[in-house]
Amino acid sequence: MQLLDDVDQLPPGLRFVVAVGMFDGVHRGHAAMIRSEVAAADRLDGRAVVVTFDPHPETVLRGSTPLLLCDPAEKAALLGAAGADYVVIQRFDQKFADQPAATFLKRLAAGRALVGIVMTPETAFGRDRDGTLAAVESLAPTLGLEIIHVDQLLVGGRRVSSGRIREAVAGGRLAEARRLLGRNYAVTGEVVHGDGRGRDLGFPTANLAFGGPVVLPPNGIYAVRATWDGQSADGVASLGVRPTFGEGERLLEVNLFEFGGDLYGLRLRVEFVRRQRGERKFGSVGALVKQMERDAQRARQILTERPA
Repeated sequence: MQLLDDVDQLPPGLRFVVAVGMFDGVHRGHAAMIRSEVAAADRLDGRAVVVTFDPHPETVLRGSTPLLLCDPAEKAALLGAAGADYVVIQRFDQKFADQPAATFLKRLAAGRALVGIVMTPETAFGRDRDGTLAAVESLAPTLGLEIIHVDQLLVGGRRVSSGRIREAVAGGRLAEARRLLGRNYAVTGEVVHGDGRGRDLGFPTANLAFGGPVVLPPNGIYAVRATWDGQSADGVASLGVRPTFGEGERLLEVNLFEFGGDLYGLRLRVEFVRRQRGERKFGSVGALVKQMERDAQRARQILTERPA
């Protein structure tokens, strides 16, 4: 998979099929869409190109900051794993937003052979979202491209969507999120220095800082799996405000089993496997440490029962 940051960087002469969208989380519905795109690209003797955006269009168009299911780097990796040959993380600004769908498609095709576009009934792009399925169907003969129709994916009688997954994660319904994503929900952040309290208690932790607003499950203790730079480790994570020490900022702190190395400055991906309990305030540090020992033991058991 080749990663680009502007559609104009697509190679001259490229023959391709395109899918356009935010693809936040790259859930099962997105994966089905990419599989259909790859099949169409093979049939049409082309490559599969996915165009997505950063920042989220809502940030530019409405000044809001949506909580995201994955950051651009993880999104690109997931799209590549789904089969995309090229992933364009297009910078979304007002100038880009002002392009009508027809202008955008002609820009994609300039000096290249755009032979197909993948669309669902909900797909819409371009200025004022004028690139609907009906609109692109009217443009297709002129542009010489085929529309690859993909039906919406239903789970539990409802459409799989990023919004539905956000609600499930934020509500603590991790099993539901897993069914919709096709994998455990995970977040990725940079390991930063904390106050060292975990190490003092005998449970050194990796503290995560996020590059943007991310969806997090409710506060509590979680059995987790972490990956970084081709390495992995099981662990137990605390998400919350640490009420035993006086409430502070909300933090995700991860204690990795059988690992004592230095992770500072690295990107750590933390996969939430199961929530063990809610966050509690303890009457003493000793009582907290005993509970942390039980939490770690329980996390090991959960992760043994749920092999990666």
